[in-house]
This record gives sequence, structure tokens and C-alpha cells, in this order.
Amino acid sequence: MGDLKQRHLIVAQERLRDQVAHALRAALVAGELRPGTIYSAPGLAADFGISATPVREAMLDLAREGLVEPVRNKGFRITEVSERDLDQYTELRALIEVPTVGRVTDTASAKQLEALRPVAEEIVDRARAHDLIGYLDADRRFHLRLLGLAGNERLVETVGDLRKRSRLYGLTRLDERGELITSAQEHVELLDLMLSGDRPAAEACMARHLGHVRSLWARDGNS
Repeated sequence: MGDLKQRHLIVAQERLRDQVAHALRAALVAGELRPGTIYSAPGLAADFGISATPVREAMLDLAREGLVEPVRNKGFRITEVSERDLDQYTELRALIEVPTVGRVTDTASAKQLEALRPVAEEIVDRARAHDLIGYLDADRRFHLRLLGLAGNERLVETVGDLRKRSRLYGLTRLDERGELITSAQEHVELLDLMLSGDRPAAEACMARHLGHVRSLWARDGNS
């Protein structure tokens, strides 16, 4: 029975760690945790009303995602993304994702593409519901599953890493202005173009979508 109780305790701790990590990601997206600022696990734990251990573990998870970086004897610094960084990440994503979308347009079956429609529609629904964390999660799943149809796991891993490093800050203001909905709807448009077999139009849509996301971030960051 002792081992069973221990396993239940471990599961509970893991769930708390995941919940804290989710809350921290939400705070990052909302701009409540500011880039360049150092936060201590005990300080954040006090805000949550829990012990420091699950907070520290959650922050380590975020460090592996490139969202924060450990600072010895102080805590964790929220990593900063400069305009130059974002331009370079966006350029890399375009070099990879635009031609890959073209290739998938030629090779994927209608059934494979249609399987992505619920996710594309979920992105729009999340934007309309002002669910920013849900929006980013659905957006990530759509893009990576779509690229996965090319059959190159390393390509998917690379784009996944670029997405983490080029995450959006201050999405709250974009959401308040209703501008995320337009970006969200581009996923449905892209899917329809791919299903029609129009490779040039699908590639152009993907390039426009990446540029749209980049311009939204720049405008928000300068507002």
C-alpha cells in the first residue's frame, strides 16, 4: 500500500507541475511575465499559494522550451526575442514551411488534409472565444501535423523549436482588437487551397500567413 500511495503522490505532483507550467505560459502570453525580468520560484510559488518545488520544476520545463533561462542563485529570466531574432526565425520558417506546404499539396490525400479541418476550425473558435493559450496550442498542432505529412520528423522538430523561440508576446492586445481572428481564418483558407490542389496559391497563402503573424507581432510590440 505504501508504494501505491507514493505513486498517487507522484502523479498528483506531476499534475500540479503541469498546471503551474500552463499558468506560467498563459502569463507569458498575456504579458504578465515580462521579457528580461528574473522571477524566483519561491516568489511565484507565493503568488500561486503552493510550495516552490512544482514551480521550480515547471520553470525547468519552460527552460527546455526556450521560454526562460536559469539564473544561478536568483531564479529564471524570461528570455527576450529581439526584432532581429524574430525576422530570422520567420525567414527560416518560410524557407522550410512554404515549399513543404507545396510538396504536401501534391502528395497528401484529401482524407489526410480533411483530418486537419477540425483543428483549423478550432483555431478560429479559440480566437473568437479569446482563449489565447488554446489558440496557440491549436495553431501549433495544425502547423506541425500539416508539416508531418511530408514524412520528415526532423523538419517537424526544427519548426517546432523555431515556433517556441519566436512565440508571441502581448497577444492580449491583439485579441482585444480582433486581429487574431483574421490570422486564424488563414488556416482554413490554406487547407481549402491545398485540397483544391492549387500548389502556387497554397504556397502564397502560407507565405502570407507567416508574414501576417510577423507584422502583427511587430505592430503589437511597438504599440
